[in-house]
Amino acid sequence: MKVYEIIDGDNDSSVGCIIYYERVHEFIIELQEWLDEWTAPLLFTAFVKKGIFTIPRDISELWVKERVIPSGRQNIGAILSNHKLKEYDEMRLLELSSAKCSQDSLYIKKIDKLPGYAIKRAEENITDCTALGDNTLLCFYTDGTVNKVDLSILEDIDGIDKVMRNKNLYDSCSVGTGGYSVSFNNSIDIPAAVLYERGKRIPLSRQDFELFVRKNVIDTSESCDLLECSRQNLSYMIKKEQISYVKEDSKGKLFLKGEVIRNTW
Repeated sequence: MKVYEIIDGDNDSSVGCIIYYERVHEFIIELQEWLDEWTAPLLFTAFVKKGIFTIPRDISELWVKERVIPSGRQNIGAILSNHKLKEYDEMRLLELSSAKCSQDSLYIKKIDKLPGYAIKRAEENITDCTALGDNTLLCFYTDGTVNKVDLSILEDIDGIDKVMRNKNLYDSCSVGTGGYSVSFNNSIDIPAAVLYERGKRIPLSRQDFELFVRKNVIDTSESCDLLECSRQNLSYMIKKEQISYVKEDSKGKLFLKGEVIRNTW
């Protein structure tokens, strides 16, 4: 991860920072909260008016693209060669130009760590998220908060209607880069801040959940030991629906310990 301060050269003030995740080539821009619709960079005005200072990854990427030479430029090969670049690299081009643009006085400067305001906001970022069976997300946050979010209350988020209608899309739920969002098919994002604010808190900590998993999820061998049976017998019980498993992959199956024990009674 690399971090760059975004500076307004007209008054030498910091307006925010840009966070670049090298491995996935994604950007997140965090703006200072003193900005308003008149002082914020033009592309972010609509967000600032709504009190949103963490800019979504697609808009952050758009800001970057507007400040570098486009990949379709006719003489792009010569330009890359002149800068000793083997391939088109938006972040490297942004660094070379310091993100300067004729449309405004902004530029970037590399810094060693996230600013305090960005660190504070990141406390409400997502660490884990599971799509439950009723269009509800179970979300874990950096600050230890756990909540459940009914997608039906997020109708103002673009694409949520598609997520709720399409099971495959819904099941593609994953944590977005940096925990700034929950993403479906890496194309429809729900900002972490929205989930944090609108979700219903539940009295469960991540530590409690991890402890439950460690103590109550067992593999095939452990299940056979508890049942004092062979793997063939266990497979027969599964086939007869006397016992069910919670996960299966090429290496085997996982079971809830409580259900296995109930089959010993």
